[in-house]
Amino acid sequence: MASYKAPLRDMRFLMNEVFDYPAHYAQLSNGTDATPDVIDAILEGAATLCEEVLAPLNRSGDEEGCHFQGGVVTTPAGFKQAYAQYVAGGWQGLSFPLQYGGQGLPVSVNVFKSEMMGSANWSFNMYPGLSVGCINTLLQYGSDEQKQQYLPALVSGEWTGTMCLTEPQCGTDLAQIKTRALPQADGSYRLTGTKIFISAGEHDLAHNIVHIVLARLPDAPAGTRGISLFLVPKFLVHADGSVGARNPVHCGAIEHKMGIRASATAVLNFDEAVGTLIGQPNKGLEAMFTFMNTARIGTAIQGVAHAEASFQGALPYARERRSMRALSGKKEPDQVADALIWHPDVRRMLLTQKAIAEGGRAMIYDAAMVADKMFNAVTEADQKKYQQHDGKLGFLTPILKGFLTEMGLEAANLGMQVLGGHGYIREHGMEQIARDARIATLYEGTTGIQALDLLGRKVLLGTKGKCVRDFTATMARFARAHLFSSGAIGNMARMLLWRALQWNLLTTRILLRARGERELVGSASVDYLMYSGYVMMAYHWALQAARAAELTASGKGAESLEFYRAKVQTAEFFFARLLPRADAHRQGALAPTRSVMQMHQDHFAFP
Repeated sequence: MASYKAPLRDMRFLMNEVFDYPAHYAQLSNGTDATPDVIDAILEGAATLCEEVLAPLNRSGDEEGCHFQGGVVTTPAGFKQAYAQYVAGGWQGLSFPLQYGGQGLPVSVNVFKSEMMGSANWSFNMYPGLSVGCINTLLQYGSDEQKQQYLPALVSGEWTGTMCLTEPQCGTDLAQIKTRALPQADGSYRLTGTKIFISAGEHDLAHNIVHIVLARLPDAPAGTRGISLFLVPKFLVHADGSVGARNPVHCGAIEHKMGIRASATAVLNFDEAVGTLIGQPNKGLEAMFTFMNTARIGTAIQGVAHAEASFQGALPYARERRSMRALSGKKEPDQVADALIWHPDVRRMLLTQKAIAEGGRAMIYDAAMVADKMFNAVTEADQKKYQQHDGKLGFLTPILKGFLTEMGLEAANLGMQVLGGHGYIREHGMEQIARDARIATLYEGTTGIQALDLLGRKVLLGTKGKCVRDFTATMARFARAHLFSSGAIGNMARMLLWRALQWNLLTTRILLRARGERELVGSASVDYLMYSGYVMMAYHWALQAARAAELTASGKGAESLEFYRAKVQTAEFFFARLLPRADAHRQGALAPTRSVMQMHQDHFAFP
């Protein structure tokens, strides 16, 4: 089984040479301490934690899984000790305010750490990962009392947090939520209902678990307009932050899952559990989207993490395993056969994995800068800037989550394929990556839901295409600056300029047709999202290739010449082999809605 090695060279290339994170941090009110030396030390420390502590628990945690008995959940051997080491290192508080015990660094710093943790051991990463959205929700919508009571322990990692949305009768359609919250004389509420699929909903890693719960008040209007948000701790918390009696919220079962088996996914029963209201009554969905957007970016990281992990597992095998001779003649005459990596189709699979991992990483790091600016605007109480950055992040989020998780799953499957029959057995760990990756396209909103959010809410209804026009304008500016460059960079720039125009034309055509075809958004949305993802990734590959070419030409990167050359060559591969897929998705998005809707539901199958 391949061991995980943090891709620090590629991470630093993006941070320092492509996006200029040092200059970005210098413009943030909380970026003063995010100096290159500090960031480099954090990267090195996180890499050590992931390589030496978390990665070795990945396979054993999958094989053992979580244990459930009498409402008590026990995590696999080694997880509790690893989590204690994680908390002792202060890793949970990297990007949270100093006043609550955090280190006050920009949120992107946590993204870098989370990517490494996710590649090393996604199941483990989910326990502290869900807390991030819980903390962000309290920071933005919690009362002063709630912040003082809960944030210090959440920020330190002593406690963890969850999000409780899904119920047995509803998943995406939150209008069907039945959990009830009855107001009490002391200002608290009593919550009754059942929530399912609650990641990290019960475990033995932390002293307390803070649940963020959607529920209805007795006089709430029907539908999503009548949903409120509540804070419900596993153990009641006194005003001074100390832990009190057990709250009547209990784990009824944990799910038996295809993957991420070391992460406890719980059924939670709330039996008149004590909770407090977060934000305004019947405004819970708005506050929950703070949590959801955080979780969706975190899930997008999963796509990159599994692509990276699968690539790292497949590459050594392709270099060492020998089978047949290369079509162009012997490459290793002293060996019984040539290594797999000499065969074009194996290279195609490896380059696809590499393109997905490194292209997706660039997309997320770019979006993380927007998240930095958005949270900085909250700190500075600049509502105009907050809305600007929140709107941009809202446009990026469904593409990142939907596209990158689909591509991450493809990369994980290709990793198995490189190993052939050995990829299908457990010893090499490749089938675990594929199983773990499969959930990413489902939770926090399926790809179809992300697509409806992108095309329906963000593009058509929300901005009438302006979000696409704004992003493609950025693409076009970059493309024009390199339009007459020689070789690969010029070719990419010209193609990118055409794609920017095509994306806008596609959006306009769908916008016009949607006025007369009510089902068009539903039939076109996934193809539209995938088209958007391929074009957006093309832009980020062009950014990397252009910068690598500049550094090579300047001579400043002589010691990294091969790294830069590989960047340009991988970008060329993406433009030649993967970007053309966008054309099929464009045709699919424009296909007649009738092709999907004309068949009667009784005719899908005949007995």
